[in-house]
Amino acid sequence: MYFLIVLGLAGSGKSTLAGAFKDWLESHQMDSIVVNLDPAVEDLVYVPDVDVRGYVNAWDVMRRYRLGPNGALITSIDLMANHLDKLKESIDRSEANYVIIDTPGQMEVFAFRAVGPLILSSLIADRKAVSLFLIDIHMARQPLSFASSIFLSLSAWLRLRIPQVIVISKTDMYPEEDVEKVLSWADDPFYLLSEIRSMGDPVAPYESFAESLESYLQSTEVVPISSATWSNLDGLYASIQRVLAGGEDYLTEEPSSRL
Repeated sequence: MYFLIVLGLAGSGKSTLAGAFKDWLESHQMDSIVVNLDPAVEDLVYVPDVDVRGYVNAWDVMRRYRLGPNGALITSIDLMANHLDKLKESIDRSEANYVIIDTPGQMEVFAFRAVGPLILSSLIADRKAVSLFLIDIHMARQPLSFASSIFLSLSAWLRLRIPQVIVISKTDMYPEEDVEKVLSWADDPFYLLSEIRSMGDPVAPYESFAESLESYLQSTEVVPISSATWSNLDGLYASIQRVLAGGEDYLTEEPSSRL
């Protein structure tokens, strides 16, 4: 049983990828389930096999404790920790090859608070896992937005300590040359720095940033995909398999290829 943790900002396409990748895996005769860990989501593009809303619903929490939406989500995720045994039991009972975990849109609430790593480590236990950090191509094609998104993915990895693949999502919405430019920035952060310079941005802080990005990206695969068209989901699967084969050691090795 392998765990795929889908992370990213709201609107990056996490739920769409979770549903599409489950369908893609099953079309290749690999059993999979999707676990919804967002207690505040109202509509999903897939039918979850395990759903935290059966135990904690943020809208009920909001009414019960007279909280705003953000406060209700934080409280709901804290309350989720009380139901980990039942969630884990439901996941284990499925005996699926792959468990896709769809996380809340407000990823900072899940990934950067103490309860987030606790929830994931409890569900994953001693099984192998990969996190898929989604960056919407609309944001990725802007140099500063791409750089800040990469640093956010690094922050998520530091917090969760789960091997990671960076996924550029929604690539069907822009020309191929835009996608290729983003991948070239990932391959050469100093080219990204030159793009930031060309925009007339002050460059003094960015030289050391580029060095940090280069070190991080040398050990992290960046994969462009479209969940809507299933474009390069096979490439994403190949990247996942390379991480699973390498485990934690993967983080210190150079990827075999850039897809």
